[in-house]
Amino acid sequence: MLPIAIQLYSVRDEAQSDFEATLRELKEYGYEGVEFAGLYGKDPAEIAALLKEIGLVPVSAHVSLPELLADTDKVIKDYTTVGCKNIAIPWLAAEDRPGGSNYDNFVKTVEALGKKLAAAGIALSYHNHDFEFERLENGNFGFDNLYDTVDPALLKMQMDTCWVSVAGQSPIHYLEKYKNRCPLLHLKDYVGEKSNNMYALIGVDGEVKEKEVRAFEFRPVGSGVQRFLPIIEKAKECGVEWLIVEQDEPTPNMSRLECAKESIENLKKMIENR
Repeated sequence: MLPIAIQLYSVRDEAQSDFEATLRELKEYGYEGVEFAGLYGKDPAEIAALLKEIGLVPVSAHVSLPELLADTDKVIKDYTTVGCKNIAIPWLAAEDRPGGSNYDNFVKTVEALGKKLAAAGIALSYHNHDFEFERLENGNFGFDNLYDTVDPALLKMQMDTCWVSVAGQSPIHYLEKYKNRCPLLHLKDYVGEKSNNMYALIGVDGEVKEKEVRAFEFRPVGSGVQRFLPIIEKAKECGVEWLIVEQDEPTPNMSRLECAKESIENLKKMIENR
């Protein structure tokens, strides 16, 4: 079984309120690692010591492109101190996306960042949403254009299974297509269908509208529409090193931690019963 981590953005309120207690709770649930989305104002060396004490691996960190560019050396220093071997760009402004006005410059920027991070022992990856699956003028998806353009040695794929599925594509297909290029796989479940305001649920692009919340909601892994067992089996064949649970917003009437617990319990059950 592949090791299971959690993106701490999934439990960000609890982590902000009591960082240490939240990490200990996640360890109790059975998580083996964590992926950061900020350091909650904590000292990197203290975080590293705490993770070692608890027994959690600092798998990766989501760092925005503006933050990476503002002070690349500090980002490298901080996350090297924490112990992260991977940094993922979690989001792109419209102009930086494939087909956008700044895309060519973005590719050059990614290549330069990939080289600098690699020299420090850190792999750079990109975390997708569904907008990468719009067709470009050449007929290809922007998703494929990005990974076919940038050297695999400089940019890894951090595929988010939810957003690939929302776009009407197959996570299994993309694991096969980019075999051994996706060391970290995001497992995210959902119910409903693609809506105009989905991104409000991840903290961008406006306010959530009640009717759209009912149309599209995140769910604990194994509690939504996705069939994860075939994806996990394919992940093992294709060089994935970590499964990372992510749930941007909790299920109604559940806390973020309750969702995190249900996700790993569901994962373990489906793997044990396969």
